[in-house]
Amino acid sequence: MRTLILLTVGLALAVFALRFAPAAQRTPAVVLFTLLWLGICALNLRTGLSHGYTLAEELPIHAVLFGVPAAAAWLAWWWLRRAG
Repeated sequence: MRTLILLTVGLALAVFALRFAPAAQRTPAVVLFTLLWLGICALNLRTGLSHGYTLAEELPIHAVLFGVPAAAAWLAWWWLRRAG
């Protein structure tokens, strides 16, 4: 359930970053989102490791938690750039 919540939050933040950034500022907005999301995922990874999970158990989950919203943001940025 926590994974689904984090994925939803990540996708919502990506949409927010692209939706409310002016067209000229979308590239910095996506870069900032990606860096902030990486930091959030790193904190979540640290929490999982502190609760006794191993890095081998946590890393695949966190690759998805970071990768799906980041990839969605960059794909949306690319699509908006081509359409605009």
